[in-house]
Amino acid sequence: MPRDPSSPAVAPTAAAAAPLPSTYEAAVQELEALLARLESGQLPLEELLGAYERANALLGFCRGKLEAVEQQIRIVEAGQTRPWEAGE
Repeated sequence: MPRDPSSPAVAPTAAAAAPLPSTYEAAVQELEALLARLESGQLPLEELLGAYERANALLGFCRGKLEAVEQQIRIVEAGQTRPWEAGE
């Protein structure tokens, strides 16, 4: 699809494109550190968008993990247990 010439090209930054952590806990730890940097007001403007994009990616990852656990809890509560896979 051709790009609209009136809109600027916005490519994901290197931080946003970096692989996500392998665990929920690691993602939360990285997200907390990133939020502290964002809230400090000391982040250079050039890094601000990339930090926001990375935080958004981490938040989506964490939400996905939590939704998978919530779904497993519903299954267990309904008496329909099945093996849980952390990658779900």
